[in-house]
Amino acid sequence: MKHVDIYTDGSCRKNPGPGGWGAVLVYGEHELTLSGGDPDTTNNRMELLSVISALERLKESCEITLTSDSRYVLDGLSKGWAKSWRARGWKKGDGSPALNPDLWERLLNLCEKHTIEYVWVKGHAGHPYNERCDAMAQAESGKYL
Repeated sequence: MKHVDIYTDGSCRKNPGPGGWGAVLVYGEHELTLSGGDPDTTNNRMELLSVISALERLKESCEITLTSDSRYVLDGLSKGWAKSWRARGWKKGDGSPALNPDLWERLLNLCEKHTIEYVWVKGHAGHPYNERCDAMAQAESGKYL
């Protein structure tokens, strides 16, 4: 199975407001950068879309190391929260609605195809790929100002 490193970040100028996301996929010596944005969104939606967009580019099952500064995304996946929300009809344990069920559904379906290791990094702390992804996200969100 191929190993791919994926680095992601999302941002929002106001929350909600103009947002952007960036992702870098690394396979051996090859790198692919992706980015996008939305004029009216939230930071968490951009974090989710960065991972979704990266995973959608993979044509086969892979071993992935997913590195992000988003506890929302990483904990939602690694701790099984999103699967629990889906099993309860997109409700949290306290009965309140889970946010972003449309994106979580897409992400969970994509994750089923791969073996994923989740790595959290502190944002804005000098991690080279996280800084690149943040710069792409900021540039995308700036397009809507």
